[in-house]
Amino acid sequence: MKLHRFDEQFALFIDLGLSRCRASGGSALFLMLSGPTEWDQLKAKADGMKVVVAADDPADLAGAEEAGLLALPLDLSEAPVIERLTQALLRGVAREFLTPGDAVVVMYSGFEADTLDSISFIRLDEHLGRLTARDLRQLETSVPLETLKTVVDLAVEIGREGREGKAVGTMFVVGDTRRVLTHCQPAGFDPVKGYPRSERDLHDPRVREAIKEVGTLDGAFIVSAEGIVEKAAQLVDAPYANLTLSKGLGSRHWAGAAISKVTHAIAVVVSQSSGTVRIFQNGDVMLRIEPFRQAMKWRDFEYERPGEEG
Repeated sequence: MKLHRFDEQFALFIDLGLSRCRASGGSALFLMLSGPTEWDQLKAKADGMKVVVAADDPADLAGAEEAGLLALPLDLSEAPVIERLTQALLRGVAREFLTPGDAVVVMYSGFEADTLDSISFIRLDEHLGRLTARDLRQLETSVPLETLKTVVDLAVEIGREGREGKAVGTMFVVGDTRRVLTHCQPAGFDPVKGYPRSERDLHDPRVREAIKEVGTLDGAFIVSAEGIVEKAAQLVDAPYANLTLSKGLGSRHWAGAAISKVTHAIAVVVSQSSGTVRIFQNGDVMLRIEPFRQAMKWRDFEYERPGEEG
């Protein structure tokens, strides 16, 4: 634990960040610290500006909330600087300390550990948008990024909004369509059957809205690499052998993991209980997205163990 003493140099640096924040119309000063400081002096220096303080060890934030600051534990000490910065901002949005439309000034240790030496002005809407595309590009798949992003964005909207005030769980299986369909059977009425290709194209906003309307039906949407919904309301039946998922995940998630294991498809699963979107590839959860009311959050892959969330 390193104490950031509120000496003249530290105070001047904080003044610089606050000045930049006010001049740029920023909504918050975001400090990534490696230890505690004199919280009362920091609060007084802020003079009404929202201040978020983040640190890897929760003990380093003791007393910050009592002083009227927003405290955010990270536990990301082993991560590179840019990843820590990104994840800190995302967690700030998750805790509703920040909103995705905010502009913030972030102060952090960019060069020398335990020393605040760097300032960045970040518009979160732009930053989060870049993060979305970057993380999807890391998936080694033949599905075009545009198609995958369209499906994922639709899944997040379903997870966040539900339908008519009710939570909705569903699944999209994207790519390797011919092989995927060998593991599918109808769950009932298929609402896309008989429609021309143009009226099944998810790149069309009207089609996406229509899919939301029928998202409550049992079964999965089978989507081609081009973004065409080939079939809907499909029961996915693929072997579950050698799969390991986290406790709390149920049949829909197991089916998504299984189909992504036996094919080259990407499964995008919306949890009915939480709205969380998980992206499966080769049987593993590669990305998890939280259904914020304002926007999405991308999380790093976390190893998942067996369970039964619906």
